[in-house]
Amino acid sequence: MAQPVPYTDSTDLAHYIAGQRTAATGGRSQPVWNPATGAVARQVHLGSVDDVNAAVAAAQAAFPAWAETPPIRRARILNAFLGLLNQHRDTLAAMITAEHGKVFTDAQGEVTRGIEIVEFACGAPQLLKTDFTDQVGTGIDNWTLRQPLGVVAGITPFNFPVMVPMWMFPVALATGNTFVLKPSERDPSPSLYIAELLKQAGLPDGVFNVVQGDKVAVDTLLTHPDVKAVSFVGSTPIAQYIYETGAKHGKRVQALGGAKNHMVVMPDADVEQAVDALIGAAYGSAGERCMAISVAVLVGDVADTIVPKLAERARALKITNGMDLSAEMGPIVTAQARDRIEGYIGTGVSEGATLVVDGRGHTVAGHEGGFFTGGTLFDHVTPEMRIYKEEIFGPVLACVRVPDFAAALNLVNAHEFGNGVACFTSDGNVAREFSRRVQVGMVGINVPIPVPMAWHGFGGWKKSLFGDMHAYGEEGVRFYTKQKSIMQRWPASIGKGAEFVMPTAK
Repeated sequence: MAQPVPYTDSTDLAHYIAGQRTAATGGRSQPVWNPATGAVARQVHLGSVDDVNAAVAAAQAAFPAWAETPPIRRARILNAFLGLLNQHRDTLAAMITAEHGKVFTDAQGEVTRGIEIVEFACGAPQLLKTDFTDQVGTGIDNWTLRQPLGVVAGITPFNFPVMVPMWMFPVALATGNTFVLKPSERDPSPSLYIAELLKQAGLPDGVFNVVQGDKVAVDTLLTHPDVKAVSFVGSTPIAQYIYETGAKHGKRVQALGGAKNHMVVMPDADVEQAVDALIGAAYGSAGERCMAISVAVLVGDVADTIVPKLAERARALKITNGMDLSAEMGPIVTAQARDRIEGYIGTGVSEGATLVVDGRGHTVAGHEGGFFTGGTLFDHVTPEMRIYKEEIFGPVLACVRVPDFAAALNLVNAHEFGNGVACFTSDGNVAREFSRRVQVGMVGINVPIPVPMAWHGFGGWKKSLFGDMHAYGEEGVRFYTKQKSIMQRWPASIGKGAEFVMPTAK
């Protein structure tokens, strides 16, 4: 692979409303950091109530015409957008690396997974096909429609500034809604670039809008009377707040929360494969993934073999600037996030866990100001410890030892989160029993990060999801549409005289 071109634009950022970028005003703003250097790269303007109102008004004005646009024409615009995404995927990946810090190859993977949702949404005519029943009663036919909701909003996290918005807006647009995106203020550049690509693809002005911001923008979207639905991905406390606030204001809400993902390693598992899986899933993207494996559940005596191998690999991780193509792990997104992660490591030590590899204080030559921490490995972690119970969202892997399969399953099922889980085994019966009995929304058998493909849908259980429907896939189509049932009869088939009984099929 040729050396990628870094993203270095220092232009201050604001919003994208009604088909154009808005100028940064004299209101509130905050720095956007380059995590690899610790330097301020640009400023982002934080939206006011007026900014949100302007974006919603633009979306509301664009909705009637977009909703009446035939699905095949909406799909053609999305297909043109798909072509532009494929053409500019490395530019988007470089933006991700510049503002989030994940390594460039990982950022490319993120863009690819987002593109897959766009590919799915290009099937809008098929996705919106509904049911028709001829002759439900004499001379009466019955069918259903799925119609758009109106203006919908997405509130997305810093860890996937391209992929997670694409879990939302392609399906929302394909089904005839207009969209307001509130991306993370930590890495805001990709959202504006996406908006411009959509316009190049032929999307009418106002159908897709971006408002940068913080809680002010979020609360305005949650309470705005013209916003009909809100999708959110982030931590559980905020997800619960989003769900409760939005629902209280009459909105359809889909709020994906936190995680504490386990990987169960059975004694019959291929040890080298399990170690590879744990290293990649725990330390990839510096652990800043909602599907990262943060707990290794080691069954029987497999721990004595696996923990030393994990320690060796964790110490050898190549941690540097994410634009280095040999990098395995980049920096943490902000200094505050790094300090919080390293605070958890100190908590684990004080709670009595065995600190096998300590990632605190990691520095990178030439990037001494960057927000780096190393891969951390704990052994002999117990369910009572905070480092087991709470989502750390960093490169910290906790090993829990259990005696058998039943204990492993009970451990996973007892946790308050139920986002993702994996089981490594060579036993088909163990795999089947685990898949059926585990109380988690996304399950991998010898697959460490079981993120469903675009046509299947993403979502956890328990405190990892607030709302009834998962993201994207057919669940996404249902979330962004409302069903209408139509029954039709023509005069020639209508008998004379009023009927006073409940209608039944005749």
